Amino acid sequence: MEIDLNEKAEGAVLLTGLEDAIIGIVEEFGNGPRVLYSKNKIIWKLCSMDGMSVEEAHEYYEYNILGLHAGEQNAVFLDMRIEPMLKSDGYKFYEK
Repeated sequence: MEIDLNEKAEGAVLLTGLEDAIIGIVEEFGNGPRVLYSKNKIIWKLCSMDGMSVEEAHEYYEYNILGLHAGEQNAVFLDMRIEPMLKSDGYKFYEK
């Protein structure tokens, strides 16, 4: 189902040129919705489209993208997907 991102995440900061790295919308009490980006997709794009090495892409990401503060509804980034699994001694978490 197609959605209007500007309607669903009204007021959220959108990062121009990184639309293909958007993976969701998140919410937080007291703030409006935020757009969730995949860090891995951003790094891949910086390497493949902009010709950066992996190290350059990580440095660029950390300084220019993660370090950007553009308002209360700043973009957020998924660094790692984890899977919770209930074991006999409680929950354990695994990278997905």
